[in-house]
This record gives sequence, structure tokens and C-alpha cells, in this order.
Amino acid sequence: MLFVDGEGFASRADYELALEDKKVIDEIKLRYDLKNRSDVEKLYREIRNYRFKTKVGDNFDDYIYELYQKIKDGTFEEAGAAAPASGKKAGKPILKAGKPSRSGSAAAKPRRGKVKTGRSEAEPISNEVLKEIKKQNRIRNAVVVVLLLIAFGSLGYFAIYYHNAHLVDETSETLSSLKEMDWAEVISVKPVISRNYAPDVVIPDILDEYKALYNKNKSMVGWLTIDDTVIDYPVMQTEDNEYYLKHNFDLKEDKNGCIFLDAACDIILGNTNFILYGHHMKSGKMFASLIKYANEEYYQKHKIVKFDTIYEKGTYEVMYAFRSRVYSSDQVAFKYYQFIDANSPEEFDSYMEEMAEISLIDTGVTASYGDRLLTLSTCDYQEKNGRFVVVCKRID
Repeated sequence: MLFVDGEGFASRADYELALEDKKVIDEIKLRYDLKNRSDVEKLYREIRNYRFKTKVGDNFDDYIYELYQKIKDGTFEEAGAAAPASGKKAGKPILKAGKPSRSGSAAAKPRRGKVKTGRSEAEPISNEVLKEIKKQNRIRNAVVVVLLLIAFGSLGYFAIYYHNAHLVDETSETLSSLKEMDWAEVISVKPVISRNYAPDVVIPDILDEYKALYNKNKSMVGWLTIDDTVIDYPVMQTEDNEYYLKHNFDLKEDKNGCIFLDAACDIILGNTNFILYGHHMKSGKMFASLIKYANEEYYQKHKIVKFDTIYEKGTYEVMYAFRSRVYSSDQVAFKYYQFIDANSPEEFDSYMEEMAEISLIDTGVTASYGDRLLTLSTCDYQEKNGRFVVVCKRID
């Protein structure tokens, strides 16, 4: 809080306006003797048409009004006809008749009576003071315009932000309700991603609880749930890993996107590692809560992850949580997003060692060649192209 003449101002802008008022008041006090009846009357006629910018000026305005009232009711104590105090300049008033609008202050005070028209006994305000007041008004008006634009822009951003978050909740509830519907038949059981399966590969029946959802969108390949979190979403898959970054379950453009399975994964034949991707939304939706697995206490309360494909249910236990990034193709580094199938025990163990070494939590959970894994990946804003990754082992 900044103070001028005992009045406090929360912002720098208001404080600067108060200093402007004080400058005018100080100059008035140099030129007018406030213990002289004639000076007070002249000042009252001049000041009643001038508006100060802050409470500092308003207080002085009220003081001059009170002095004038004392003159009218005969209680004014005049100091005599002494000359102005040392340093005072007689004859030149500070304030110009016809007040400018006040900005940054409370509502204008009502006028105290009508002002007579005609030539004032006092001369106009000096050019220097006028220029300074006009300059400050221009600066203040420009600042107000900029602040208003920022305010409206911020309101628009937050309106869209919360609207999108609400849509995610609403859509999730609608899709969850479809899981309860028992559809006896589905129009097609062919996977959206075209693959050449051997003749002996049997495509299983879709689980009853996912039939209605599958009929609504054939890109759906499963459902992901982590109890006591917002993560309770359908999982999509297409041949283009970019599509569901910007589209929702109804195929409409949506910056929340969907949770989706890497295009290289195969829910019919299975893989060593299913990799799921989702946005880290600032609203906390989608995969934003994954980053909380960096905390040991959070992990202890959310050890179990459920990922059903549309053909079978699956339960997984969290094993590792770590930070990584997307590397360029020519960089030699551990690229977790390339680990989908292990061709040998040695390759599998190598990946496990890499992840165990950088894991932020010690779960005590281990895996061996032949185990099925689930990897959840989202953005991590601590570095450019950063990723936060949670790796789970299937236990059922």
C-alpha cells in the first residue's frame, strides 16, 4: 500500500494520480492564503468546477467548501489583510473553469450550486500545468484501454477453458452410460486398422458392455480406468497417431482429444507393451493426473490401472514412473515409445533396466520376459518435447 497525505493506494497508477493531485494542491497553497476571506472566495469559485483525480484531491476540495461555508455563516476567522506568505505568487490561479473528467476515482460529487457565467476574476491555469495534465490523461486512457483488452481476452480464455472441461465431463458421463447398455449384436467386428491376419486367427466377440460404444464409433478399442481419478475414458485407435490428438469420440474437432492406442499395437494378437497417449490438459482432464505418480504417496493410493480391450478385461499394477522426451531419429537414447514388442529376453530385460534406472518411485514391482505391459504417456512441460510416463505390469 502506498500513501499520499494519509490516504492509501493499492496500485501504482492510483498512487501516481494522487501525486498529481498533491502537486496541484501544493501550488494552490503557494498562491492562495487560506486564512484570507477574499482568497478563499476566489479559490472556491475556481475549484468548484474542477475535479481532482483521487481522494487526496477530494479531501482538499471538501476543506475549501467548508471554509467557504464558514464565510457564509459568519464563523470564518480571518487572519487579517496580511500579505501572502513568503514564496506565494499572487494573482495567478491554478485551476481552469470547466473541469476535465476524472478517471480512476470514485463517482463525481454533486455540484454545490450553479456557477455564474461570464469572465472569471482569475486567470486561466498555466500552460505548463495544462500540458502535464493532458499528457497524464492520455497515458492513463491508453493504460485503461490495454487493461480492458487484457481483461476481456482473459475472460474469453477462461470461458472457453471451463466450457471445454465441462464438455469432457459431460461426454465421459454419456459414454460411461452406454457401457450399461446390453446390445445383442454389433454391425461389424472388423478392426478399424487393416491387418492381414493368418487364416487361423480368430477374432473374439466384443464384450457386451462395449457393444453400444463400438457401434457408435468403430475406432474404439478399449476403456481405461484409474479409480478415484478423472481417468475413466474410452481408448481409440487409427492408423494416424495424430487424429485423436484433436478429435473427440464423436469425431468432432476438440483440443482435449481422446486417449488413444499407438497405431503399431494390435489388440487381436496382443503385444509385449500397449502404449496409450493422452493430452496433459491444464483443466486436469485426460492424462493430466499422470504426473502425480512422481509422488510416492499418490502412487500408494493409485497402484491399480484397469485397461479393457473391447475383447477382454485387463488389470495392471504400476511399476515405473519417469520423465523422458521425444528424441530425433538420429539420436541414440532410450526411446520408450519404440518399445512395443520384445523379440528376446535380453531385449526385454534391457528395457526394464533402462526404466528402473530413471523411475521416480520405487514400487518393488518387477517384470520378466513374457509379461504384458501397459504404458501411459503424456506431455511434461518441464522441458521441450518432454514426456511423463507410467509403466504398468498386467496382473490379471
